[in-house]
Amino acid sequence: MRSRKILRKNLLSACAEVGPEDGLDPRYDSRGSAGSVTNRKALQLCGQAAETLSLALAECGDPALHDLLIESVVPAPNSSRLLVTLVPASSAEVADEAELLERLERARGWFRNQLASAVHRRRIPDLMFRVRIGRE
Repeated sequence: MRSRKILRKNLLSACAEVGPEDGLDPRYDSRGSAGSVTNRKALQLCGQAAETLSLALAECGDPALHDLLIESVVPAPNSSRLLVTLVPASSAEVADEAELLERLERARGWFRNQLASAVHRRRIPDLMFRVRIGRE
């Protein structure tokens, strides 16, 4: 039975220049940190929450909230509480930030209920809202 090991002279004859990684098994190369994400499940929850809350904003009974768009949803400080950043649509009339936050606080329970129906988790995260009036 023949040996499956590659002879060094055959390896060197197959390339024009010899490099430091020649002859090493590519299965053992380090993949780096390109594929690793810290807390992937929390980021997945934030994406689901952003999608659900954007639909809920369109259906909500308060007409002042219809013109808001979800800018981002991030865990704050972990996935038990989510910080939802909203911005007014470009066609919307600029409203008072404090008034919008008050309206969002009044509708917080309804938003959590909508989130609970869309996301399958034992505990639904608490929502905190932030409104950015001026876009940079």
